[in-house]
Amino acid sequence: MNPVTLLESFFYRKVEFDVFPATADDYHDMSLLHGERFFHGWDESELHSLVSQPTTFAYTARLNNGMAGLGGFVLGREAAGESEILTVAVSSKYPRQGLGWRLMLAALREVRGRGADTMFLEVDEGNAPAQGLYRKLGFRKVAERKGYYELRDGSKTTALVMRLDLR
Repeated sequence: MNPVTLLESFFYRKVEFDVFPATADDYHDMSLLHGERFFHGWDESELHSLVSQPTTFAYTARLNNGMAGLGGFVLGREAAGESEILTVAVSSKYPRQGLGWRLMLAALREVRGRGADTMFLEVDEGNAPAQGLYRKLGFRKVAERKGYYELRDGSKTTALVMRLDLR
């Protein structure tokens, strides 16, 4: 390989992440990322309260090169055969890296293992990339919630309720 090409490939190498179950050590970074991605971000104590419930689970995507860095996380729950994604957040530093896909696959694997028959989630009607991801995973729109999300400018947007049958 040409030395210049080898050098260029180093600079353009895709960042790689591993997905792990979240631990209490992750809550700080998760709260910072949630605040970056959502107007009403959840703080560490809210995340701890949610994840400590037996029906709730969380996964994080962390850089696998030994450097500190949270690429994203998913938080969900399962009860009585139904599951829901409470939130998914992927850092704006790592767009189009497949993190949302990998986090959602971890969540789907988790709830299938717990015996869930369905999964629900809400997504902002203006978030086309997330909607595309969910459709690729097999989710379909089943309802709308007008004025569900409040944006930083004070306006409100509609949440699309999506469902995936797991069995």
